[in-house]
This record gives sequence, C-alpha cells and structure tokens, in this order.
Amino acid sequence: MRTREEDLAVIKEILRGRHQDYSVLVNHYSNYVFTLTMRYIHQRELAEELTQDVFIKAFNNLSSFRGECKFSTWLYTIVHTTCLSHLRKKNTAHSFPGDEKIASIHDDKFQYNPGKKLEKEALKTAINDAITHLSDIEAQIITLFYQGEQTVEEITLITGLTTANVKVKLFRARQKLKDIIEKHYRQELMN
Repeated sequence: MRTREEDLAVIKEILRGRHQDYSVLVNHYSNYVFTLTMRYIHQRELAEELTQDVFIKAFNNLSSFRGECKFSTWLYTIVHTTCLSHLRKKNTAHSFPGDEKIASIHDDKFQYNPGKKLEKEALKTAINDAITHLSDIEAQIITLFYQGEQTVEEITLITGLTTANVKVKLFRARQKLKDIIEKHYRQELMN
C-alpha cells in the first residue's frame, strides 16, 4: 500500500520533468482503475481502453492535483467522469463500482496454503456476487471504503452525500452484505 506522501513525492518528480516516473503510479493503480472501470463498462477490451484513457487524462491534468485528498480519490473522480462520458455517448446502461475485492479479505495466511487460497477465492466470489445485489450507491460506498481505502470524508467529496449519510449508508450496506452472504452463500463458504 502506497502512502499519500509517496504518491506526492512521485507526482512532484513528474511535474519537475521526470515523466518516466509516471509509470510508478500507473503500475500501482492500474488494477484499481481497471476494476472500477469494469463495473461501469462490463466489456474487458473497452474497459482496458478506458483505463488507458483515464491514465492519459490523469497525466495531462496532474498539475491540478493539490494533494488535499488521496491520489486514488482524485483518480476515482477521473474514472467516474470518463466512464459516465463514454456511457452517455453510447447511451448504454451502467452501474456503480462495487464488484471489487474487499480489503478485509486479504490475509497473508492464504498465500502459503493452497486450500486456504481456494477458500479466499470462494469468499471473494461470494462477496463480488453479493455486492451486485446492493443498490448502486451502497455498492459504490462499500467499494470506495474497502477496496479504494477512502475515508468517510473522501467518500463525501466523491459522492456529494453528507458525512452522516455516508456513515449510515456504509453501515446499512455492511449489514445487507452480511445478510446476503449468510443467506445465499453460506453453503459455498462452508465447503
């Protein structure tokens, strides 16, 4: 996990003319951007193309990044506007992000035990499927909080909701997610 200070140091170098350092940010955030893009687009090739567009837009506008929020928050807003612009042009249906990994899934013990790794995959699949049953805003908030590791305050900036509303929706989304997993995926996770 990169820190805000590490991102700011790399951005500072890029803005000084070391454009090759941008690859550090691209390498670190490419999965994040692609996963978010896939939630809007649902077509791998197009999502890959839009992911590249996001990084080009981010590079071209890097001087506007002030460091008041995490780089990932700023990058998310570019993903959001890029995907919505594309969808408006194509006039297709869309959904908000929510089908990503939840941070609490990550556990080092899974990496060394093949059986545990399969359990981790089953849990990720169950969570990904369960997230699709949440409302768009609940899926977006869960994704931003866990996968994007955004704070409640950063989520308020992204969504335009009040801090209290984000907290309430996050609490309710967690409860719904838990209920969905227990009701629909308990058997899969117990095997």
